[in-house]
Amino acid sequence: MDVIVAADRSELLAARAALGLDGAPGRRAGGAGTLALVPTMGALHEGHRSLIRLARERADHVAVSVFVNPLQFGPHEDFSRYPRTFDADLEVCAAEGAGLVFAPAADEIYLPDRQVGVSAGQMGTIVEGAFRPGHFDGVLTVVLKLFNLVRPDVAVFGQKDAQQLAMIRRMVADLNVPVEVVGAPTVREPDGLALSSRNRYLSPADRATAVALSRALREGARHTRPKDILHAAHAVLDEAARADPPLLLDYLSLVDPATFTAVAEDHRGEAILAVAAKVGTTRLIDNAVLTLSPVM
Repeated sequence: MDVIVAADRSELLAARAALGLDGAPGRRAGGAGTLALVPTMGALHEGHRSLIRLARERADHVAVSVFVNPLQFGPHEDFSRYPRTFDADLEVCAAEGAGLVFAPAADEIYLPDRQVGVSAGQMGTIVEGAFRPGHFDGVLTVVLKLFNLVRPDVAVFGQKDAQQLAMIRRMVADLNVPVEVVGAPTVREPDGLALSSRNRYLSPADRATAVALSRALREGARHTRPKDILHAAHAVLDEAARADPPLLLDYLSLVDPATFTAVAEDHRGEAILAVAAKVGTTRLIDNAVLTLSPVM
């Protein structure tokens, strides 16, 4: 399948017109259909492929954005070395049936004297946000910009970035953004490690330690009470902290899926067990969706 590549607003408008999407979002006259957007930072892997496939199920046309967003990286994070594999990314998009790739330069997205952005609010300062100040402000700002530029009906995001997904849903609700946000299950490698573009940074020894993240989530999921869940998961992570190289834990949190505040001991229903840690030079995140049961 041929993929239309757009690098700026004029090319994006021309691409939308070529796909029959030059009207307002929503079901168009003449059967032109709907558009789903898969926002990415490139370095596409099987997890991204699954997002594109889900997007194809939810809309008539699929757009993939490829943009390494400088606003969501901190001053000592890996923006400069984040993998950029655009030619390979185009091949993935074509193979999975995406019709449009929007790949803007930074100056196409942000004015040099940019002043206005999206504030993530209190939710952006806890759990992942506590370790990456300003990160979610950058995420929400670029996502809203992409929504305004691409004008999708549906947007698909991975559950691996669970707090990001929750915050995008909150932004859409708070700001009345006419986009349906769809979450897709986390895709894992055979050893259980959640797929990430950063996995390529891991040495074999790093990887042997890093799989403790998914093991901790599985051990936690064997239980139904918050105290037991956290105790079981911490036991795995404590053992990995003594490995060579060691796992350096940032957080292990059991949170409400909508607010990302810690659940109470008597919480019932859905919760997210979220973890972040550094192995070698690579920081990884993971999570599992659990169902907490009442004490009998």
